[in-house]
Amino acid sequence: MVENTRPISWIKPARRDFENFPEGAQLDIRRALTMVAEGGHPTIAKPLHDLGSGVLELALRFRGDAFRVVYAVQLGAEVWVIHAFQKKAKTGIKTPRAEIDLIRERLKRLKEMLR
Repeated sequence: MVENTRPISWIKPARRDFENFPEGAQLDIRRALTMVAEGGHPTIAKPLHDLGSGVLELALRFRGDAFRVVYAVQLGAEVWVIHAFQKKAKTGIKTPRAEIDLIRERLKRLKEMLR
């Protein structure tokens, strides 16, 4: 463990959804989150520009499926996991609008809670 590793905190529904991912996908995403907590930037991470700075998405292809985990790095000392979902839409790489709306709502509630 790196000396300045940040804690990783989960919004409960995100944790529940993540636990439904296949074991191998969970392992890959845990590795990426650990890298984030240690100050790194995994190759599967990309910013979600619609949601402000510091909100990123881990985009994992695993056995032909697409899994996403959205996290925030600018909400206190922790890395907050806000949302986890399996992307089912076949209409390109863009995160579906319903998912963005849910992430936006969870971010808003989390910011209020952390005040």
